[in-house]
Amino acid sequence: MRSKMIPGPSLILMVILACWPSISSAGLFKVVRVYDGDTVKAVGHDIEIRVRLVGIDAPETSKGKNQAGQPFGRKAEKYLTGLVLNKVVDIKGYGTDRYGRILAEIYIDDKNINLDMVKTGYAEVYHGSPPRGLYMQEYQKAEKGARNSGQGIWSQGDKYISPALWRKSKM
Repeated sequence: MRSKMIPGPSLILMVILACWPSISSAGLFKVVRVYDGDTVKAVGHDIEIRVRLVGIDAPETSKGKNQAGQPFGRKAEKYLTGLVLNKVVDIKGYGTDRYGRILAEIYIDDKNINLDMVKTGYAEVYHGSPPRGLYMQEYQKAEKGARNSGQGIWSQGDKYISPALWRKSKM
């Protein structure tokens, strides 16, 4: 007798979000882990999901004992941790990335956490193509304000290296 394999709820949610033609609301989840300044793990609806904050790119943290992280990497992680860890958040999905993480904006009440990371200088605007339905004008305006006031990553002036360039130089 063969048993039928039924896809887990996590896989089903990822398929739904990946195929959804525009923004989809995954709903309320509790953030149980912060990996770095732009990636978290959340649980809810009997599933566990890994979320990549869409529209932003935070400085890289060290990935091993002998690897240095990017300046402001740990500060960005700590700031995001203070905002979302052990809190119930609303996740608005925009599909998945190549690693299977859900690309999403995270909200607490009406506060866009992704946008807050940019406003405070703990992340820059993502330089790639945004997913359909994600409007970057507010993010770009927030980055300009943080850059002009020298907040966070922008306090480094000419020494600042974007996370994308940092990853290329270290891999």
